[in-house]
Amino acid sequence: MRLWPLLLLMALGGFVLAMGWERYLSLEQLADNRESLRTFIADHYLLALLVFGGSYVLSIALSVPGGVVLTIAGGLLFGWFVGGAISVVAATIGATVVYLVARSALRDTLIEKAGPRLTRFTDGFREDAFSYLLFLRLVPLFPFWLVNLAPGLLGVPLGTYVVTTFIGIIPGTFAFALAGNGLDSVIEAQQAAHESCLAKAAAAGQESCPYGLDPGALVTTPLIIGFVALGLVSLIPVVVKKFRRRTA
Repeated sequence: MRLWPLLLLMALGGFVLAMGWERYLSLEQLADNRESLRTFIADHYLLALLVFGGSYVLSIALSVPGGVVLTIAGGLLFGWFVGGAISVVAATIGATVVYLVARSALRDTLIEKAGPRLTRFTDGFREDAFSYLLFLRLVPLFPFWLVNLAPGLLGVPLGTYVVTTFIGIIPGTFAFALAGNGLDSVIEAQQAAHESCLAKAAAAGQESCPYGLDPGALVTTPLIIGFVALGLVSLIPVVVKKFRRRTA
């Protein structure tokens, strides 16, 4: 029963979504509970680190939305360095769980059904797997869960997968951890604006006054350009190798 790990992950992920627990992975929840979370961290620092890291691993392994929010939360609650470091390690562990499940449960079946064409593609991908995977980690062109899943199906070696995942997510993770480290002032400004909106709405007899903190607002154009530049650098060895083959 090679499929049981995959079925277990799918069942757990479906249960989390059915219970609506993913709604707690939002900046609004973080803003509302940050003081109580900081109190708990001050009283139980090591336990808080373990709970945060374990929650991060589970969210990635179950492909539950909210990884960016958790990274921001790590920067806000533990500081950019500790929060970023824990997030990198936890995300790598969670992604490796997905890789191992995909490799053990699906790869043989996929190759058997797809035939020689997939075999040729996987051989070409594995030849420059380090550069390709590093590019995919540095440049978020595809969902994180898909990049976790595909290498296991394509037969990428475990060591290559772990190293490229660990290295490739460092820039983005620490960027969001740094953003989280400075989020207090943003939260306070948003809450003040929301309270002012509520007061004006009450005076005008209105009921609607939306409040929200969007993690997407932290993804700026310079940040994206930086990720793309790093990704292109990671592909230089592939380009050089192909160029040498054509000129040989």
